[in-house]
Formats: sequence, C-alpha cells, structure tokens
Amino acid sequence: MTEVTYHIVEHDGGFAYKVGDVFSETFPSRQEALQAAQAAAAEQQVPGSTEGIRYQDGRGQWHDETAQGSDRPVARVAED
Repeated sequence: MTEVTYHIVEHDGGFAYKVGDVFSETFPSRQEALQAAQAAAAEQQVPGSTEGIRYQDGRGQWHDETAQGSDRPVARVAED
C-alpha cells in the first residue's frame, strides 16, 4: 500500500504543508498548517468511485488507466 506523508514546513513568510516537492498555500501559523494537513490527509484516505483516468507523462506519451476508488494511500502527518 502506498504511504503519503505531509510535512509542516516554514514557507513564504509563514507555514505550509508539503508532500514530496509540492507545497500547500501558506498559513500564518504552524498550527493552522498542521490542521490543514490533517484535513487533507483524512480526505485523501476516503474511498471514491472507480474511474478511468488519462494522463500525459513527462515525455509527452498519453496513458489510459483505471483508478480503483478503494485503492487509497495511507496518509499521515509528520509532526517533527
């Protein structure tokens, strides 16, 4: 099973949560960023419906796949 970790970091004069190399919007306080990360992590684990997806990779190739609505990652928030 895939695991996704949200990290709380200082960003752009405030705080944000970060997943991989992607930052959320900036929040005025660490506590607000933490609460937003916890909400996002909870939502990410909610099952959805199975749907077809189409995406283009970095080389310009198109791919068609089926995304299982029950195939959700384990999401956690690191409070370090």
